[in-house]
Amino acid sequence: MTKKIRWGILGVANINNRLLPGFAKAANAELVGIASRSLQKAQDAAKAAGIPKAFGSYEALLDDPTIDAVYNPLPNHLHDEWTRKAAERGKHVLCEKPLTPTACEAEALVAFCHVKKVTLMDGFFWPHHPRTHEIKKLLQSGKLGRVERVNAAFTFTLPLAKANIRLSPTSAGGSLLDVGCYCTYGIRWAFGEEPVKVWAAATFKDGVDTALCATLWFADGRMANFDCSFIHPYREWLEIVCTHGVVTIPDMWIPRQASYFVQGNETLNTEEFMVPGHDQIQCMIEDFGRAVLEDKPVYPAPEEAVKLAKVLDAINTSAREKRCVKI
Repeated sequence: MTKKIRWGILGVANINNRLLPGFAKAANAELVGIASRSLQKAQDAAKAAGIPKAFGSYEALLDDPTIDAVYNPLPNHLHDEWTRKAAERGKHVLCEKPLTPTACEAEALVAFCHVKKVTLMDGFFWPHHPRTHEIKKLLQSGKLGRVERVNAAFTFTLPLAKANIRLSPTSAGGSLLDVGCYCTYGIRWAFGEEPVKVWAAATFKDGVDTALCATLWFADGRMANFDCSFIHPYREWLEIVCTHGVVTIPDMWIPRQASYFVQGNETLNTEEFMVPGHDQIQCMIEDFGRAVLEDKPVYPAPEEAVKLAKVLDAINTSAREKRCVKI
């Protein structure tokens, strides 16, 4: 019989609608509790999802000794506070991305969780999909040569209402931290290196970026570009340009068919590859659970979130101050 991690979820946010099927399918996970600041909301959510326990406060869930790990999908500005409170009680934490709004906070939070000896990971789904691992093996094989350029996008239209938490400056809202972080992470993943300089431009509304584009430079002069937005049609993809071919990945961040295309440099033929049949949220939960159960390092490591945050900080500064920023 597979040993299971007993999970609790902090909050009844909309993202839970995507998370719950993944928890249900994860072989090493048992979802036992959900919390809200309103007991009625927690009870309604628990009943709808078949979760045994409902808590009327986040503290009550964290104090429950039957819960081993928590998923923290709270707004960005609350990630640090409630991840720390969970770690203080010995709970492992899978935290919704980005781990924290700034690199300084992320670095301190990772160090805190190390001291408390709890497993911490930020909740990007796509690194756990088998398609991601397959493409990485292709890049590392050398068949396509060196990665030369990377282009990415993640945009969607969002009603620009002040009540939306994604548009609140006090909640660390904005398109960069909401969806631009995917592109930034994907670019770094494809290169396998950290950029050294960035330039960005953005459209702002009430102090929050609603659309942003950025260029990232690497130490040897190679470059990458991405755009993210709340005001443009739905787009999400990654293109990796190598010396001997191009890898194009549609639906990179939220795979539907989980396909990718490889175009050769010599014949210009394009071949489609498929990696279907996987729920990337299930994969993420199971990967996290194995790391906890086997007492092994989690992948991606929490230090990865710190590196990402440093780049995001630089992009944000560049967009606001209209200048290139070194990292």
